[in-house]
Amino acid sequence: MKIEYLANEKQRIDKYLVSLEIEVLYSRSFIDRLLQNEAILVNDNPVKKNYKLSLSDIITINLPESKDLEIKPENIPIEIIWEDDDIAIVNKPVGLVVHPGAGIAKGTLVNALMFHFNEKLSDQHDPQRPGIVHRLDKDTSGLLIVAKNDKVHSLLSRMFQERTIKKTYLAITSGVPAQEEDTIRTLIGRSKKDRIKMTVTTEGREAVTHYKIIKFYDFFSLLEIELETGRTHQIRVHFSHINCPILGDNTYSTLKRTLSIVPFHYQKKVKYLLANHLKRQALHAYRLEFEHPITKQIVKVEAPIPEDIQYTINWLEKYFVTE
Repeated sequence: MKIEYLANEKQRIDKYLVSLEIEVLYSRSFIDRLLQNEAILVNDNPVKKNYKLSLSDIITINLPESKDLEIKPENIPIEIIWEDDDIAIVNKPVGLVVHPGAGIAKGTLVNALMFHFNEKLSDQHDPQRPGIVHRLDKDTSGLLIVAKNDKVHSLLSRMFQERTIKKTYLAITSGVPAQEEDTIRTLIGRSKKDRIKMTVTTEGREAVTHYKIIKFYDFFSLLEIELETGRTHQIRVHFSHINCPILGDNTYSTLKRTLSIVPFHYQKKVKYLLANHLKRQALHAYRLEFEHPITKQIVKVEAPIPEDIQYTINWLEKYFVTE
């Protein structure tokens, strides 16, 4: 597969390609290997990884043919919130990976979609991910739009790029943001210290998160969050950045950090909650609103609050409610 990009920054090519977060270029070492094998060209010429790009350089990436995973339909229960001939909206449960990859060929949302919708899924954009227009992290629950044909997939993809699909999340944070309602606006890129993580950086892509506090607690807060952009781990990175990480997020926070904000006599209760009831980040994609790309009708759907997050809200009301 060959893909092309027009450089819009003066930067080393290896760093530039990492900053683009191109999913098929899944690691810096893979990019280095492609450069060594002369599979990445600039203006049709092979370059070294320290080549400094000029504006308007044409980058051509010749990806090796991948061995397609054999993806089979699986009768995995899924909750369909809304559906018509072109689109389905499903409520992804916590713990379910959205699509196969990195050796995972079964037990994903894609396997479930293939079973429930049979051949009625888009597949020309990526045959390995039929129907998938956008994603949620494994341990984030909530609403996902599924495209049933290639035409609607293209239209939905453009709508996400143009930011005309309104995505709203519920989250519980450790700590209370300084402002009751605000916008977090930064650049986000891959962490140089840990390639699995994203971070606020001076060389990343614009990330914009709007939030308002629904309920204050003594040491926690319940938020409604709207994403203007859709960067990898954006909500989790942004709230960690303002020192109010998502409760239960073990990637961008720690148990020690969570316990440090509550009095000693409450720490045992917090440990018990995270060990027995909230075993993931308290983040739920609960509302979607957009104009249907085919019918032009307004689609607005909500997903019920999952049991573990509702339990946590009730727990906060019991122990940390602010009068």
